[in-house]
Amino acid sequence: MLPDASVSIPLLKKAYGYTRARETRAAGLYPYFRAISSAQDTEVIMNGQRVLMFGSNSYLGLTNHPEIKAAVKAAVDKYGSGCAGSRFLNGTLDLHLQLEEELADLVGKPAVMLYSTGFQVNLGVISALVGTGDAVLADKEDHASIVDGCLLSHGQFLRFLHNDAASLDVQLAKVAGTPGKLVVVDGVFSMSGTISPLPAIVERCERAGAALMVDDAHALGVLGPDGAGTAAHFGLTDRVPLIMGTFSKSLASLGGFIAADEPVIDYLKHHSRALIFSASMSPANTAAALAALRIMRREPERIARLWENTRRMDRGLRERGFELGDSETPVLPIYCHEMMTALRMALRLQEEGLFVNPVVPPAVAPKHSLIRISVTATHTAAQIDAALDRLDRVGRECGLLDRPRAKAGVCA
Repeated sequence: MLPDASVSIPLLKKAYGYTRARETRAAGLYPYFRAISSAQDTEVIMNGQRVLMFGSNSYLGLTNHPEIKAAVKAAVDKYGSGCAGSRFLNGTLDLHLQLEEELADLVGKPAVMLYSTGFQVNLGVISALVGTGDAVLADKEDHASIVDGCLLSHGQFLRFLHNDAASLDVQLAKVAGTPGKLVVVDGVFSMSGTISPLPAIVERCERAGAALMVDDAHALGVLGPDGAGTAAHFGLTDRVPLIMGTFSKSLASLGGFIAADEPVIDYLKHHSRALIFSASMSPANTAAALAALRIMRREPERIARLWENTRRMDRGLRERGFELGDSETPVLPIYCHEMMTALRMALRLQEEGLFVNPVVPPAVAPKHSLIRISVTATHTAAQIDAALDRLDRVGRECGLLDRPRAKAGVCA
C-alpha cells in the first residue's frame, strides 16, 4: 500500500510506487552507491577491506598524486573554498583563465570556456547553439548529457546508428533544407569502449554544412599526442569546430570545458544558461585540473603505460573467452547480456576483492547488460593478472565462459 502522501500529491505516486531498487537491495544484489573510505587509487578500502579498483575513470592514475593535492591545498589557502557566484558575474578567477589558456593550447583551439561539470557543458553548449528551426543529430550511444542537451534545445532532434556514417548520411538528408545543423558524437564511447570514426563523420558534416561537436570526456588523456583527444588522434583538429572535455577522468578533478573559435566561445559566454546561471568551478577543482594537465603533458610515459596495461587486460580477457565487443580503448566491457547476470557477477567480484561496475538498462539497451572494466596507467602487471584470475573464476560461476564452473555461488 502506498503512503497517504501519494494520494494527496499525485505527482509523487510514481516515486512512492517505485520498488525496483528496494527489491534489488532485498535480494542482496544492489551494486550502487557503494561506500569507499580511501582515495581513488588502484586499490581502495571498502568495509575495512582492501579491494582492487577496476571501475574508476582515473585513466592516468592522478587522483591521489601528491603534486595535485598540494596544488589544491595552496588554491584553497589563496582563494578560499568557493567563488560565491557565476563566471558571468563575480566568479572568474585568474586561475580559471590560466586553465582555459593551457587547455586551448592542448587541444589546438583559440579559446576555451570552463563549466562546473561535464554534464553542464553538453547541456549548456547544445541548447545555446541549437535553436528553433535548427537540427541536432546524435549517435545512438552518445552520453546522456548529450541527449539531454539535444532535448533541451528548440531544434529538431535526430539519432543515427552507432558509429555508422551511412546512417548519419540518411539523417542529414532528412534535414538537408535546414540551415543550422549540429552533429554531436562521443570521441570514446563510455560503455562500449569504441572510438568514433571521426574521418568519416567529419566528411559527412562538411558535405552537409553541419557543425561537429566531439565529446572527449573519455578521450582526453587517452588518445592523441599529449592526450589531446580524438580530433588530434586522427589529425583533424582544424576540421572539428567544437571539442568538449571533462576533468573527472584523466584530469583528477571535477568540471568541464568547451573549446572553439573565439567568436563561438564569446557567444556561449553570453547565451549558455548552464554557464551564466551556475556557480563557477571551485578553486580546488580548478587547481587540481591545472596541475593534472601539466603532469599529463610533462609525463607522456603515463599514457604509454595506460596503453600497455590496456593491451595486457584486453588480451587476458579475450584469451579467457570473455565477449568484449569492438572495444579498442581502456574501457573494456564484458558483455553479460542478462541484467541479473551482470548484477550477480559484480557482487561476486566484490566478494573476491575486485571492484567493477555493472551497467544495465536504461544505461545500455535491453539484453546488452555488461560489466565495465576500466584500466589505468598506475595499475601494476600483478594487479591486472590478479584481476584476470578473479574474473575468470567468477565468469565460470556465472556461466559466461565455456568451462566447468569452479563452484556453486551466487551466480549459480
